[in-house]
Amino acid sequence: MKKRNRILVALLAAISVLTAGCSGEIEQNPIGLEQEESQAEASADASESTTENEKAPDMLASQKKLYNQNKDTIGWIEVPGTSVDNVIVQKKDEAENEKNTYYLDKDFSHQKFRAGTVFMDYRDVFGYKEDEFSENLVLYGHNMADNTMFGSLRRYRQDLEFYKDAPFIKLRSNYKEYEYVIFGLVITSGDADNGGDNYADPMTWTGFPYWNMEELDDKTHFDYYVNTIESLNMIDNVVDVKYGDQLLTLSTCYSDEDNSRFLIVARQLRDGETEASLKKLITGGVAETDAEESDTDSTTDTEEETSSEE
Repeated sequence: MKKRNRILVALLAAISVLTAGCSGEIEQNPIGLEQEESQAEASADASESTTENEKAPDMLASQKKLYNQNKDTIGWIEVPGTSVDNVIVQKKDEAENEKNTYYLDKDFSHQKFRAGTVFMDYRDVFGYKEDEFSENLVLYGHNMADNTMFGSLRRYRQDLEFYKDAPFIKLRSNYKEYEYVIFGLVITSGDADNGGDNYADPMTWTGFPYWNMEELDDKTHFDYYVNTIESLNMIDNVVDVKYGDQLLTLSTCYSDEDNSRFLIVARQLRDGETEASLKKLITGGVAETDAEESDTDSTTDTEEETSSEE
């Protein structure tokens, strides 16, 4: 993400807190800064952006139709081999404690709905300027017993061989389509402790505050995030990940009992890479990248929350 946006991201991150239980709403309490100060900063950034930005390109036809129905529309996600084929929304204009909770129990039409809607963390940048994208896009979706939202993703952890059959994720913004390859399957806590320092670097927290690590534009933080995923990985990853790769993290509830989360982490395909060569690598073929050629579910109710702090 461009440096001029980092200050705003840091301020927004400072008013984010830890996750609540999977079935409960996520709590966020403003800390360190008054809400109006954050809003003023956001407004100033928006003005600067409007002044220097060129006109946005036309939206993809499919996304424009959705956007006209709901201005919170920011993209679409499909995970081939699963039931995930969903619109993505992002709420930026609510009160601070609602930005990442609004779509926990509302559908695309803003109606009450237990399964909620798949949503992107409100701090993430995912528009038409690729050089401003957040380095790690974080999406949240409920772990529904009927396999809607992110419910069908549990198959990855119940059958680790399934990853070899379905290692790709298709993601599109309102303007362009992208493809990602999965390199991490992780179960981790939805809790972390910043030691009482609201501005503490996420790398210093006790625990792994993955939800607070979306701006990874320096190598130290990028490597920390990827290395932590690798240390917790449920699969033997053969896909290389390097600083500069765009990351995507899908987060859903694993267990209410210990407030844990199941994460699927992927990186964007690089120029020259193809599904065919990566699939060959993952399934045990020639180890080259394309540039070269049953546990107990926590779905007790049909509703299970997915987000972490937000």
